[in-house]
Amino acid sequence: VQLVESGGGLVQAGGSLRLSCVVSGRIFSINAMGWYRQAPGEQRELVAEITSSGRTNYADSVKGRFTISRDNAKNAVYLQMNSLKPEDTAVYFCNCKTAFRGYWGQGTQVTVSS
Repeated sequence: VQLVESGGGLVQAGGSLRLSCVVSGRIFSINAMGWYRQAPGEQRELVAEITSSGRTNYADSVKGRFTISRDNAKNAVYLQMNSLKPEDTAVYFCNCKTAFRGYWGQGTQVTVSS
């Protein structure tokens, strides 16, 4: 199973980025899919998560600015990030969970300049 992320990069404060993650390989019944981030010297934290039924959960710090969505047919999850702030700078990791285990992507760097 592979999770391949794309869409990271460098953006000025106030700008937008859209992250994408596609899950490939033999995987059944993905439950939740989500995005986590890890800044230097910090612990990895949940940014947003979406269940197979479409229920979403966001970190307080991104509510109203980020939107998570998924395409179950493509085993893909997306994160639209608007009004980006320098404190959003981190490596963003895609995650998916089945009934048995979780899987991680390799991470994509998001850098927001002030």
